[in-house]
Amino acid sequence: MDGSGPFSCPICLEPLREPVTLPCGHNFCLACLGTLWPHRGAGGAGGPGGTARCPLCQEPFPDGLQLRKNHTLSELLQLRQGSGPGPGPCPAPAPSPCPAPAPGPAPAPEPATPSAPPSAPEPSAPCAPESWPPGEEPVRCDACPEGAALPAALSCLSCLASFCPAHLGPHERSPALRGHRLVPPLRRLEESLCPRHLRPLERYCRAERLCLCEACAAQEHRGHELVPLEQERALQESAAVAERERVSRLFAEAAAVLQGFQTQVLGFIDEGEATMLGRSQGDLRRQEEQRSRLSRARHNLSQVPEADSVSFLQELLALRLALEEGCGPGPGPPKELSFTKSSQAVRAVRAVLAAACSSQWEQLRGLGGDEDGLQKPGTEADAESQDPDSTNNLESEAPRDYFLKFAYIVDLDSDTADKFLQLFGTKGVKRVLCPINYPESPTRFTHCEQVLGEGALDRGTYYWEVEIIEGWVSVGVMAEDFSPQEPYDRGRLGRNAYSCCLQWNGRSFSVWFHGQEAPLPHPFSPTVGICLEYADRALAFYAVRDGKMSLLRRLRASRRRSGTPASPVDPFQSRLDSHFAGLFTRRLKPAFFLESVDAHLQIGPLKKSCISVLKRR
Repeated sequence: MDGSGPFSCPICLEPLREPVTLPCGHNFCLACLGTLWPHRGAGGAGGPGGTARCPLCQEPFPDGLQLRKNHTLSELLQLRQGSGPGPGPCPAPAPSPCPAPAPGPAPAPEPATPSAPPSAPEPSAPCAPESWPPGEEPVRCDACPEGAALPAALSCLSCLASFCPAHLGPHERSPALRGHRLVPPLRRLEESLCPRHLRPLERYCRAERLCLCEACAAQEHRGHELVPLEQERALQESAAVAERERVSRLFAEAAAVLQGFQTQVLGFIDEGEATMLGRSQGDLRRQEEQRSRLSRARHNLSQVPEADSVSFLQELLALRLALEEGCGPGPGPPKELSFTKSSQAVRAVRAVLAAACSSQWEQLRGLGGDEDGLQKPGTEADAESQDPDSTNNLESEAPRDYFLKFAYIVDLDSDTADKFLQLFGTKGVKRVLCPINYPESPTRFTHCEQVLGEGALDRGTYYWEVEIIEGWVSVGVMAEDFSPQEPYDRGRLGRNAYSCCLQWNGRSFSVWFHGQEAPLPHPFSPTVGICLEYADRALAFYAVRDGKMSLLRRLRASRRRSGTPASPVDPFQSRLDSHFAGLFTRRLKPAFFLESVDAHLQIGPLKKSCISVLKRR
């Protein structure tokens, strides 16, 4: 055994001799500890040296600590090394006892049968190796004889060894070993120890997501939320089960949507087929009637007597009319059947679904080229030439000072405030429970707790900031000509084609436009910057922290060079591509929606010394 094994003394790095186990669980040679603590003998109490500490974890021990040889561990060491006076056969637990090898000359083997060599063990030998199914080899007992070790039942994190049921007896009988931590068999026991204190990992810190020993928990992680490893594992497993159930339910709902679409398309085909057959049957019936009229006219003409000229002329006229009707324009070439385009529609749905699944899977694994689903400035979507002074040339993080030259001083318009919004001057607004008796105004919102900024924007670049103080709020822009009397479901910010916003719902950010939502993965930021770019027809939202701007999302219709194939887009981007440019054909106003009771926001102050573009109206 080398000096680095689990049965080595940490002081002399040699195999343990007369092992002593300290209350902290670490094992040392009795002589090595005697060298460190000369005033402590094998059975003596503490002397004048005072309190001692463990050489590994520095845990203090009282003066009355007695250093006594751990006989059980000594026996285990002798079993492992195969030397010294053996303890004799190990206990015989059912059903697989495993006797330890005895020193001295081996007993003479029994006479061998012709079918078995003399060296082969008897079939009923208790330590005969067993045949294991293909796959991973089980963890073997460290105390069994080498070459005949049984599978381990438990591993000891204090002894750094694994034991079969037979060799677990000392841990059950000895008071010194009874406090050791036993866990299911581990192949690499060293990984279950704290690398700093060499103590078992027994706690989990939820604040820093780390497995800790008791020493780490009492020192660096004091005050953190600490739980046993088993409790955290059960919690994580239950969270995985709940997430699996949610995903399964969503897949079932998606399958139901596809099933409904399939039913609609197949019904559409059935209706088209019935219409086509009905039209064909009508044409065939008309042709049969025409043929019958011609046949009847010919027959009548052939029956007219030669002397009856009047009847002959009349029947001849009837035959001529029947012939003219038969020679008239027919039904013409059949029109394109409407239901034959069903396969094209289903193929398009399949392509969109495949592209969406591929995109979402890449984002789920963190492999998406456009990380976090953000449309960043400077990508192919913005490949066309831009105004050199445009904020489109900014990176996802930029100094706040750059934006201040586009600063726009926003004052809240009290004539637009809903009656459940209380204004604090022209910069603050809070949602209240009791309505406020505002004067009548045609621009006041009547169904949504919203308020607009004064003045309208129609060209150039504008930047303003908002402080989210409390509650669920949405900030963005709204068209000046949007009716404030629209009902709640269509009048809210971002739920129509006349407005767009960033929403904080108490848990996460998301952007809204034309009733479509796109969640954002970014953490909460109390200060939000809004940049409106008329030249680029774009609206960008930023998190403002310590003078830095972090892009949350930049909204803009995609631009492709001619000849470039269209790349798959999500439904939100598709909505932007179809309608977002139309928002910039109108004069826009800063808009604010306070969704929850007690929601509160403040228009962020911008230092006038940093402003080069003053208030525009």
